[in-house]
Order: sequence, then structure tokens, then C-alpha cells
Amino acid sequence: MITEKSLKETFKIDFYRWKTAITFIGKNCIATRGYFLEDLIENVNFADIIFLLLTGNLPSQKESKMLNAILVSLCDHSITPPSTQVARLTASTGSTLNASVAASLLAFGEKHAGAIEKAMRLFQNTIKLCETEEDIPSLAKKTIKEHLQNAKKIPGYGHRYHHKDPRAAKILKVAGKLECAGPHTQLAKEIEKTLHKTKKIHLNIDGANAAILSDLGFHWSAGTGIFMIGRLPGLIAHINEEKTQEKPFRKTLKLEEIQYYGKKPGKLRESKNLDETIQQYTKKYKKLKHPTAF
Repeated sequence: MITEKSLKETFKIDFYRWKTAITFIGKNCIATRGYFLEDLIENVNFADIIFLLLTGNLPSQKESKMLNAILVSLCDHSITPPSTQVARLTASTGSTLNASVAASLLAFGEKHAGAIEKAMRLFQNTIKLCETEEDIPSLAKKTIKEHLQNAKKIPGYGHRYHHKDPRAAKILKVAGKLECAGPHTQLAKEIEKTLHKTKKIHLNIDGANAAILSDLGFHWSAGTGIFMIGRLPGLIAHINEEKTQEKPFRKTLKLEEIQYYGKKPGKLRESKNLDETIQQYTKKYKKLKHPTAF
């Protein structure tokens, strides 16, 4: 009798259209990374399942507390980030929650939320060059020198609002307490020492979390994703606040705050009032800090 098994053995045909090592689905059965989901529901927290999904292993108790602390540190930064502003602006138009969240997540990029991933890659690639931990101070100085020579900023350092990011200092303290700080964290601190001496720049939360996540075994490519998981609750809170507490179609600026620097309007047809209108606006805008380019 010809069966699927015999066909596979004879012709080595692959009948599977999709492959995954993440979750198994069978009749009345769900197992994630080798653990039955009903057991996970009862015995692990959300940070644990994130750790399991992204690394393939359940964390130790200390690793679980560490990842939880990292996610908390990323939860919100008021309305200062572009993603939060986009979330609220989209919500103000009457868009649904999921559309507003999608818009805010699309605002994440190289300049916003990308630093944690870039810092993780930098730390991980640098630590690969170490034969012993004694090499870390010299490699830290080499890293700084290379970035300065190429006029590049070192990701994970400095902050546009905080001279010294309070979240970074706390998360490093927690990492030390939980014994989750390793060579990547040591490297991050060594870089900070030199940067603080020369430029008064400190490690920020992205840099601190990048170092700790690297020590926890996360690959650098998961960096932005972890940032997104941590920030999502804050984005939802802002969207709901915008919808319930603010007037729709948020007005973000006045016309006088827009500087036009394009061509002066030309006449397509005779208009007695066109030149007069331009003169009036020019006279008015000259009194402002940012006059129009007429």
C-alpha cells in the first residue's frame, strides 16, 4: 500500500509547506519550544515567555527578573518620542487602536529605537575579539578611537533630554544585584569612562539594556523587537488618553509657525488683491522669529 511515509522514503519529497521550531500545534495540543502551553500558562510570567520564544530556553529566576526590569525601563518616555507623537496624532484623526499602534511602530527606525540594536551589535562584535576580560579596556579605547576618526556617534551613549539617564544607572545596578552583568556590560562601562572624561557623555538606557541583553544571550537582531515589546503598553496608554481626553483632529501648530521658503506665487490670471495679500503677509511675518521667505 502506498502511503505518505513510503512516498517520502522513496522519492524524498518534502510535503511540508511551512517549517518552524517555535510552536507545535496538534489536535488538542500546543507546545512552545518543547513545553506544553498549559504548563507555561500556570508556571511562567510574560518576561519568561519572551525569553523562551527569542532564545529557545527558559530563563533562570535571576534572568527572568532582569528581563522584566528591562521591559519596565522601556515602557514609556512621555510624549517626547516621535513614535508616541505619531500614535497620538493618528488616534486624533479617529483611526482605530490597531491602526494607531501600527502607525507608531512604523515610526521606529535607525534614529529612534534603533540604537539598542546597533549597540548590541557593536558590543557583541567587540567582545568576540577578546581573548580574556583583560582585553576589554584596550578594545573600548580602540572602539572610541575608530568612531571618532570616522565622525560617528557610538550608539547607546548620550541623551537629548537627560545629561545622565536615570534609567541606565538603575538598570545597571539591578544587573549587578542579579549577577546578570558580564563582559558586554563591562565593555559598555569602559567606553562610558572614556567618553565621560573627554565629552561628559554617559551611557543611556538603550546602551545599558543593549549590554545586559547581550550578556543574557540575546542576539543583536532582537534588540529593536525587545524595545517594541517594552514600549507597546505605553503607546496604547497614550492612544487611549488621546481618544478619551483630547479633542479630535489635534491641532499641533499655528499657521504663523510654518516657514514657507518656496517660490513666490505667480499670477495665472489678473487679480487685484494678490500682490496686496502677499505684501500684508510679508509685513506680518517679518515681525516673527521665523519670517517667511517672500
